Amino acid sequence: MGPERDSEDDDASAGARERALADHARFVDANLKRNFRANFIHGVLGMTGFRLIYAPTIIPAYLMLLTGSAAAVGLGTALLQLGATISPIASGARIEHRSHILPYAIRVGSLMRLMVLLLALAGWLLTGDLLVLATFACFLLLGFFSGAQRVAFQMLMGKLIPIRKRGRLQGYRNFAGGLIAAILAWVAGNWFIADRWLGNGYAKTFLFAFVLTSAGLVVLKTMIREPAAPLARPQMPMRERVREFPQLLADRDFAHFLGVQSLATMARVGAPFWTVYAGSLLGLDGALIGGLSFVFLGSDTISNIAWGPMGDRLGFRIVYALSLACSIAGVALLVAAESAPPIYAAFMLLGFGQSGWMLAATTMVLEFGTPQDTPMRLAFATTVEGAIAAGGPVAAGLLVAIWGFTPLFALVFAALAAALALLLLRVREPRRIG
Repeated sequence: MGPERDSEDDDASAGARERALADHARFVDANLKRNFRANFIHGVLGMTGFRLIYAPTIIPAYLMLLTGSAAAVGLGTALLQLGATISPIASGARIEHRSHILPYAIRVGSLMRLMVLLLALAGWLLTGDLLVLATFACFLLLGFFSGAQRVAFQMLMGKLIPIRKRGRLQGYRNFAGGLIAAILAWVAGNWFIADRWLGNGYAKTFLFAFVLTSAGLVVLKTMIREPAAPLARPQMPMRERVREFPQLLADRDFAHFLGVQSLATMARVGAPFWTVYAGSLLGLDGALIGGLSFVFLGSDTISNIAWGPMGDRLGFRIVYALSLACSIAGVALLVAAESAPPIYAAFMLLGFGQSGWMLAATTMVLEFGTPQDTPMRLAFATTVEGAIAAGGPVAAGLLVAIWGFTPLFALVFAALAAALALLLLRVREPRRIG
């Protein structure tokens, strides 16, 4: 085959890629309103339910009730993160060559919700050490399917929603879901938990979360219109794909972004102990859990109105930086607090910080590098984050048990400050690279 034929083949291949990208863009624009609504409704219902699980209030209080041990609170959180460390790379390898992602996303999403249902059933049907063991097993599997779902759902959003709309979608979705979750968290603390409605208020809360998140998954399944992928990597064994990870780090901005993520994740190991610390000062009961949950999730909710559109207009690097600054202020205020008002104010700042961090971290990673590598970038970032978060809570729980809260919060403060400095000095806004 001569040079002229090779050139003709290359031109034909490039033309085919351009036509595939153009067809994909037309499909996305034609179905944008429907897919935007589907992602919004699914997100509202899903985040409402899962924030009842993942807010740094109810789970730590539940583990303290079951075990009476700060170390056990750390172990439970670590198991959630350990599960999320194992699955993302396998999930990325499963979808990066697929023409359609939705069927796989629905499967792993269903299994994740099943773990929430099992948490509720364990709370009603089991007691003693068997209940503790079942709860920890559910946390491990919940984390496993959560890590797989995160990669699949973020990739699906990146495929269906143009970059100019992602911030608004996530911001408005988080606002609506967080508003409902804040109210439900207050209800859970003051009615379900405090009054032990139906015999076990925590189990009732988990069941309610299962119903809400399952409804969201049904909406996604029935409403989404997914186009075929315009470009995809060829399928290869996962071991060979993992060997290519160093190539992802050749993008220095992405590599430094992973450093920021690692430091920010190190700081998050303190989150399960915020409520425990507040309870040590004010008395840990259902009313306090409900009140702190309402403030935390309410501030998380309100701030999304600003974070989402800000990210669309200015990029998510500035959102990330401001969210880290809010978290730094929240940790400092919590450590200095001696009464209820500053503790509630600290939870408000921490809510601001978490919402901005979640929005920026999950969106920025979609914007580095080439689209074909997006699934593995998501998987890589999720795995690094999960690996750090898996061991951190156990160490944090032991640290609190032996030396108290002050050393833990000092480490959290230092990690947040280092993350902010690295972000500002070494990570460029992805939209302005190149």
